[in-house]
Amino acid sequence: MTVTPFRIDVPQARLDELAARLRNALYPNELPGVGDAYGVPGDRVRALAKYWLEEFDWRALESELNAYPQFTTEIEGEDIHFLHIRSSRADATPVILTHGWPGSILEYIDVIAPLTEPESADDPAFHLVIPSLPGFGFSGPTRGTGWNRYRTAAAWAELMARLGYERFGAIGNDGGSLVSPEIGRIAPEQVIGVHVTQLYSFPSGDPAEFEGLSEADMAALGHLQWFHENKMAFNTLHSQQPQTLAYALADSPIGLLGWNAQLFGEALDPKFVIANIALYWLTGTSGSSLRFYYEDAHATEHPSTPTTVPTGLAMFAGDFQSIRRFAERDHSNIVSWNSYDVRSGAGGPNDAAGHYAAHEAPEVLVGDIRRFFAGLA
Repeated sequence: MTVTPFRIDVPQARLDELAARLRNALYPNELPGVGDAYGVPGDRVRALAKYWLEEFDWRALESELNAYPQFTTEIEGEDIHFLHIRSSRADATPVILTHGWPGSILEYIDVIAPLTEPESADDPAFHLVIPSLPGFGFSGPTRGTGWNRYRTAAAWAELMARLGYERFGAIGNDGGSLVSPEIGRIAPEQVIGVHVTQLYSFPSGDPAEFEGLSEADMAALGHLQWFHENKMAFNTLHSQQPQTLAYALADSPIGLLGWNAQLFGEALDPKFVIANIALYWLTGTSGSSLRFYYEDAHATEHPSTPTTVPTGLAMFAGDFQSIRRFAERDHSNIVSWNSYDVRSGAGGPNDAAGHYAAHEAPEVLVGDIRRFFAGLA
């Protein structure tokens, strides 16, 4: 199948319409003194909206992205967009990096240079393929149903084969941490190893699983319970009625900003937050991206055996805390398990520091990726 060069060029009329909507935005009533107890507070949304209207430069971001080789190719009826940056090193390892929601390919911009062209010849180098998930950014909106983690993983295996990579690694964050292990399951002979920032393995319901868990693991379970009770509304709505929400997000950049900002921590720089949200708005994928959750929740595939390819975890203290006992039930070949703390304290208890590690702590993540793949040689 054809791989076609791609260049971003959003029509100026689209940018002008966005500016008008931001200037004329209607804001909801808000109770005083409740902070974020009822959701993302208005002062944060207003501040980000002001930055979006007055300071954010889409054309500068467009130029930055267009400096990298970009392509599209059709896989199973969908136009898949991806960056493809090859290292100058002959010994470079091909890897495919997958983002999640409400992130995008922008998560990985800061790791492109150190991964492709490391300063030291002793550090491994990589050829990078960074696709937009089906229904996200320039890979959307999707035209068909069924784009869950399993179908996406199969598409990514096809993409790497189409690019001529017979052996490659898979790297993921957030939704990418769901997709990447499945690439290894689908193509174990091709996948060298899987490196993720979350291993989403949960208790099975057997009380015996909790016996002898460490204090750290029990604390991780407590945090998971807190997140489920206080922050999981997005997951439930996306999984059940994504189209109902899509009307509001597609019609209002402020609505999109408020909804997506709930999972962009307060300590993140506004340029990163708005760049990701603007990408959803300007590609018309605010609604189609939500369908990933619906398709995943309604998937009929449910593998009953663990993955077998070498797997590495780089976990960050403010993010989802994986528990090794549960992870080893789902992944039989975990060879690297590291935890890092990059919290600054600036964002408060809801900040989830490190969730966008490739942006927040690129040196830390790059170092872990290098060590993981070097250990597989």
